[in-house]
Amino acid sequence: MNIKTTDLCDACEDAQVCELPFIGFGKKPRFAGNIRTVRCVDGLSALRELVNQHGDGQVLVIDGSGLKWRALFGDIMAALAVRNGWAGVVVNGFIRDRKEIDDMDIGVKALGTTPRRATLQKAGELDVPVQFGGVTFTPGARLIADEDGVIILPAGLTESDIDISAANAATAAYASQAAVPG
Repeated sequence: MNIKTTDLCDACEDAQVCELPFIGFGKKPRFAGNIRTVRCVDGLSALRELVNQHGDGQVLVIDGSGLKWRALFGDIMAALAVRNGWAGVVVNGFIRDRKEIDDMDIGVKALGTTPRRATLQKAGELDVPVQFGGVTFTPGARLIADEDGVIILPAGLTESDIDISAANAATAAYASQAAVPG
């Protein structure tokens, strides 16, 4: 992925920016794909079901806001995500097994780490809109993540649909004006 979230935001004012301070994990700091969601209410069984499906280059968005200080994602699920072709994972919550995930060919954005995992048996909801960080993650919408953050594009758009050249030119013009002594 060569297009930066900053350039996309400059060129597309309707891009939504998730306002959470994510930390990046895994070998892929940048990833993009259509969203699949899981809301983990009391446990991880719905997440386990979804991560075992073929990802087909999609991004798995996990809302675990109800499971404070419990890890929602770890090395076993990360290995399954890699094997099943998920482009990346965004977690509204915590992960564990940081060292192992950092060695994997995947991108994960999460709020931090904790050693205790959430329970496995309890159900959740799949492919429902989830809200956190000031945005709604709608299944099928396009998500782009990089070192600067996580954004969601307006319905029907992909990053290749957005012409960033005018925004980049405006930034370059601003930079050249700022460099002139005055």
